[in-house]
Amino acid sequence: MPALPTRVQCGAAIVGGILSYPLQRLHEEVAFVAYHFNWSHDDIAAMTHADRRNWVRQISGINERINGQ
Repeated sequence: MPALPTRVQCGAAIVGGILSYPLQRLHEEVAFVAYHFNWSHDDIAAMTHADRRNWVRQISGINERINGQ
């Protein structure tokens, strides 16, 4: 296997992208979707970040319409 260029090995030149997602935020999103849709933890946690955030936005919109906000 070829060696990685030095700038990639040390990570100094890498900018952008999601290296990790805050665990507390992940737990909040999973709990929110599970509570409202009764989906399993594993199904929700397996979603991509974008899909999960989309469901959170959709559920929030439904709640706002129901509550008249």
